Amino acid sequence: MKKSFSYKLNIFLFLLPALILFIGVLIAPIFMSLGYSFTEWNGLKDPVFIGLENYQELFTSRSINIMRALKNSMLLAALSVFIQLTFALWLALKLGKKPVGERAYLSIFFMPVLISTVVIGQLWLKIYNPDYGVLNLALKSLGLESWTRIWLGDKKTVLWACFVPILWQYVGYHMLLMYAGIKGVPTELCEAGMLDGCTEGQLNRYIIIPYIKPILRVSVIFAVTGSLKSFDLIYVLTNGGPNHATEVPSTLMINLLFLRNRYGMGSTIAVMLIVLCFVFALLINLVFKEEK
Repeated sequence: MKKSFSYKLNIFLFLLPALILFIGVLIAPIFMSLGYSFTEWNGLKDPVFIGLENYQELFTSRSINIMRALKNSMLLAALSVFIQLTFALWLALKLGKKPVGERAYLSIFFMPVLISTVVIGQLWLKIYNPDYGVLNLALKSLGLESWTRIWLGDKKTVLWACFVPILWQYVGYHMLLMYAGIKGVPTELCEAGMLDGCTEGQLNRYIIIPYIKPILRVSVIFAVTGSLKSFDLIYVLTNGGPNHATEVPSTLMINLLFLRNRYGMGSTIAVMLIVLCFVFALLINLVFKEEK
């Protein structure tokens, strides 16, 4: 009994530093933000308690316009799920067939994940540059000069232009998750399917994809919550412009915090994002459970 207690105590003591760090870095700031969301505070004077006024203003103020920011985030989430994850699944299925150069392809597609988002943002700024950017120069060389655009300055194209770098950076991450799941599919299942006369498409549809649904669920959660809290690439590329066309909750929050010194309102948006991410994660889990 004493040995068992001593063993559990040792485990607790080894985990304690990580637990303290987790509480200090993640849990405590969440509760601090929740507290500040009920106050009016400019970061200098003492916070003044105002109840739910920040939440009321958040959803009614035209100057803040949180609904526009949420609409942009939802569009990015939809694009991430239907385009990014579909492409990642297609790549994972192809690489799961053990083609020549399998490891090289894995490294190439995963490499953008390892690059700093700020560096990727600067790279795509150069690509989209209307005067000397690679994209417009390529279109001109192909005789498609009428297709050239100020990609990050046109409200019709800017959100799509922001999504392409997101796709380029994170498709390899989701591909690797799905690829690992495909490698875990028992060979006996695939062999049985082939003996029954299944084509490659039928194997993918009825055996492989259903088997890796837990991983697909994780990818969908990461794609949706990542889109809801997306910040760095959009901040580097457009900072929410032009004319708020790419404004998302995170860029709105940063502008309120550091440009307008509205720490209470910024904390309100932070709390809203946490709640939204939690709700969407629950909904996605429920959808996958029902399908199961």
